[in-house]
Amino acid sequence: MTAFSTAPFSPAEIASEGIKPEEYDDIVQRLGRHPNRAELGMFGVMWSEHCCYKNSRPLLKQFPTEGPRVLVGPGENAGVIDAGDGLRVAFKIESHNHPSAVEPFQGAATGVGGILRDIFTMGARPIAVLNSLRFGDLADSRTRRLCQGVVSGIAHYGNCFGVPTVGGEVYFDAAYNGNPLVNAMAIGIMETDDIVKSGAAGLGNPVVYVGSTTGRDGMGGASFASAELTDESEQDRPAVQVGDPFLEKSLVEACLEAFKTGAIVAAQDMGAAGLTCSTAEMAAKGGVGIELDLDLIPVRETGMVPYEYLLSESQERMLFVVAKGREAEVIEIFERWGLHAVVAGTVIADPIVRILFQGDVAAEIPALALSENTPIYHRELLAEPPDYAQKAWAWSEDSLPACSGSGIALSGSENTSWTEVLHKLLGQPTIASKNWVYRQYDHQVQNNTVRRPGQGDAAVIRLRPQEAVPGYQPGGTTRGLAATVDCNARYVYLNPYEGAKAAVAEAARNLSCVGALPLAVTDNLNFGSPEKPIGYWQLANACRGLADACREFETPVTGGNVSLYNETVDSQGIPQPIYPTPVVGMVGLIDNLSRTCGQGWQQEGDLIYLLGVPVEQTGTAIADGKPLVTLGGSEYLAAVHGQATGQPPAIDMALEKRVQAACRHGIGQGWVRSAHDSAEGGLAVALAESCISGQLGAMVHLSLEADQPSQRWDRLLFGEGGARIVVSVSREHQSAWEAYLNQHLASEWQWLGTVQGDTLTLATRDGQTLIADAVKSLASTWNTAIEQRLAGES
Repeated sequence: MTAFSTAPFSPAEIASEGIKPEEYDDIVQRLGRHPNRAELGMFGVMWSEHCCYKNSRPLLKQFPTEGPRVLVGPGENAGVIDAGDGLRVAFKIESHNHPSAVEPFQGAATGVGGILRDIFTMGARPIAVLNSLRFGDLADSRTRRLCQGVVSGIAHYGNCFGVPTVGGEVYFDAAYNGNPLVNAMAIGIMETDDIVKSGAAGLGNPVVYVGSTTGRDGMGGASFASAELTDESEQDRPAVQVGDPFLEKSLVEACLEAFKTGAIVAAQDMGAAGLTCSTAEMAAKGGVGIELDLDLIPVRETGMVPYEYLLSESQERMLFVVAKGREAEVIEIFERWGLHAVVAGTVIADPIVRILFQGDVAAEIPALALSENTPIYHRELLAEPPDYAQKAWAWSEDSLPACSGSGIALSGSENTSWTEVLHKLLGQPTIASKNWVYRQYDHQVQNNTVRRPGQGDAAVIRLRPQEAVPGYQPGGTTRGLAATVDCNARYVYLNPYEGAKAAVAEAARNLSCVGALPLAVTDNLNFGSPEKPIGYWQLANACRGLADACREFETPVTGGNVSLYNETVDSQGIPQPIYPTPVVGMVGLIDNLSRTCGQGWQQEGDLIYLLGVPVEQTGTAIADGKPLVTLGGSEYLAAVHGQATGQPPAIDMALEKRVQAACRHGIGQGWVRSAHDSAEGGLAVALAESCISGQLGAMVHLSLEADQPSQRWDRLLFGEGGARIVVSVSREHQSAWEAYLNQHLASEWQWLGTVQGDTLTLATRDGQTLIADAVKSLASTWNTAIEQRLAGES
């Protein structure tokens, strides 16, 4: 008996599953009949952008994905690279944006749980988590609630599971009002001889369901993640999963033990689209079919129908293909860990997904139709940049108020000093200390965290496996792994191509600032609707920028996630997209953990240097006719003048690579004692952050005269870009360091001053003071800004 239907669905029913009318016609043609309710739901989730990348797949093909260290690239649960000394590292980033907008605590918590499963599904033990977060304006009460809920959810899951949250980034902008971004990245060390993959194999092999029970939570989460948010989205709470980190801790131990038996042929996390996705992807990748009996699935709710089984995204569940005859061995392991493990299906020769329920065939669909052979849209790119971009590019610094060495005349004030402007920038939530966030995370569990959040430009962890790993010699490596997540979305909004290149460059720069050689990338593409010309223009150009930059840095893309349709429908019914936000997660290798550094000054008397575009070239250095250091797209322009406009800094890839190589070499030689990139807020903010982190002052001499009337002092102090890194070096290494710089950077560096006292002072060559304030005063502004706003204070 079958439950197949011959009656067509109404347009409203089709649309409710996120399926377009022409896609429904395609489904009917492929099946040779109309789908039933369960099958329609299966197509709805599997043909969503979240699962099949139907708008982005053609663009993703341009990413470089191969390299000498890449062991597993895109297409599996996570990428895997060779870290040397017999160690293999798995890592991946994914989003949980829409669920976090509706239910921030569980949305963020289950985002962490999902990315951890991607890691240990490969046979790796998770050793670290990072996150990339975007929230709206903290003056808005809903934004404050979302921020607090998301951070609590991340802390809850990671802390309970027992994995350190070692780093990340948090940006705040009104562009994310109502649609926060929650991207979670996880890293693990392989503990199995063979990397566990997801392609089913072996006709007659049993399909084993393991982990938690199935319920109605997370219904249709994949299609929900591919839709615009509206005022009614609060009603979609059933599309948000509920996680149990303690159960997942048992799951990881059981899985790793089971993998080491050699009895597991294939494994797949039940994440987006649950049973539908895991069965379809395993079958399609293996070129076989899977027959699954829903009556055998452990459930926690009664009266569930096939549609609910198949679309549930209940957490902490996985699907295995086990070698025939070894089922009992695997089941015993999971039962010992207090988990469900049941044979629920079989690998079959016919390349279909066949679902049984109460003696009937509840669904039968070709596996490729759900997983590989899905709709693909090749959209037309705008012939010219959109009007908003052209208008932004026409902006000029000449439109800003005149300024002098003493400050700038802002609206409503006679003169605002540069010290006051620096305080305003240090108090911006995007720049301010994120200690309110990361102090809620356990970043020391597992005892491998070398550089904690807030200490450096990237996280640093020991590459020390918890258990014996094939080929690894205990005590035989001093290597560490550095990791970061980066993206200045305002840059990408203003110029998607240059902004995406900048995201890769800054990620690599942050790794270089702790002494790590960049190795590979995982990315999370958070964008608005690709069906709108502007949205697709942003996506297409950003992908091109990512691809070009990754080639330049020789950091192949090993996988990632696409999250489109990040738009909130306003009170007039008009969708408002987020800033295009292609987050870059990058990992790098440190050969010797005794040669790494943070961003804070280390000792009074150390010399301060600027690597990259020198101060006197702030207004003249260009690449492809565009300025390398500019106020366009800067935090200064947004925070002080209320403008998000201009061309963002251009990226000179050759300069970036020279500067970063010099920084890494200096750290590796033991010359460089601190390193911090000049990013949001420019040179003055970078210097202030180094003072605050090191609790030491600095006397900085800028190589310009105070009486230059044409000088834009705000650009000099707060302009962004230029491949710049601020480093400090002990006097004993001055000669060797400067000799190296003269040989390898020529004129692309300069001495700035000295670490001294308890005050940050920036002065011109002829002695005029531009900025002067006690480090304690700067630290007070920087440390308290986010907490004050979360408390509703301005």
